[in-house]
Amino acid sequence: MPLIATTPEPPYYAVIFTSVRTDIEDGYDDMAVRMVELAAQQPGFLGVESARNEVGVTVSYWADLDSIKAWKAHGEHKEAQRLGHQQWYRHFKTRIAKVERDYGF
Repeated sequence: MPLIATTPEPPYYAVIFTSVRTDIEDGYDDMAVRMVELAAQQPGFLGVESARNEVGVTVSYWADLDSIKAWKAHGEHKEAQRLGHQQWYRHFKTRIAKVERDYGF
């Protein structure tokens, strides 16, 4: 996947996941890779961008709110969420925004 997601003409939606990690590393990297692979197979998925320093930010792009809802309820994703709550994240916040305009070069 490209570093910057190639998205269609708006409108579409962005799910912004911001997190602060714990010191527990066990299984995290493999799960993160799996979640991107699995998300890319879901209807309505448009792309993803991610960066991490002290704070991690992952933005996934979706065609509509129903696609986001289905991804949140996906069984493997729910397991990743459970492990995130229990082990990997000290703090996190999820925001969902409608993208009405984008531009770049």
